Order: sequence, then C-alpha cells, then structure tokens
Amino acid sequence: MDATTLGGLLAGVGTVLGAAVAFWGKRGENALTGYSSLTNDLQEERDSLKAERTDLNARLAEQASLRAADQAEITRLRAIITDLGGQP
Repeated sequence: MDATTLGGLLAGVGTVLGAAVAFWGKRGENALTGYSSLTNDLQEERDSLKAERTDLNARLAEQASLRAADQAEITRLRAIITDLGGQP
C-alpha cells in the first residue's frame, strides 16, 4: 500500500468519524434544547399553580372572615333571645 492510498483511507475514516461526531453532537444539542423547553414549561406551570394557590388562600381567608362575622352575629342574636326570656 502506497502513501496515497493510505492517506485516502485515513481521510475517509476521518470523514466518517467527523460525521459521527457531528451526528452525536447534534443529538446532544437537540436533547439539551428539549430539556430546556421542558424546564421552561415546568417553571411556567409552577408559576401558574403558585398564582392559583395564592388566589385560593385569599378566598379561604375571606371565607374565614365571613364565618367569624356569622359566629359573632349568632352570638349577638342568642344574647337577644336570652334577654327576651327565650331559650337559644
């Protein structure tokens, strides 16, 4: 085998290896892009759930406030019934 044939063979092997490296590198890049996209989606979903939780907590606080007002009104009405001679 002369030097030209050996050089051509090595160039061919180098080309195949270069193509393989480019292929695997592109797959890695695509995987990283997919991972980044998934991470962004999860962060958006997390933020949305945090906003829903905040809204729910506000509604629960409002309900607790209304319940406390109702309990105070019930206590006031019971006192009136007792003052008028009735049984609450």
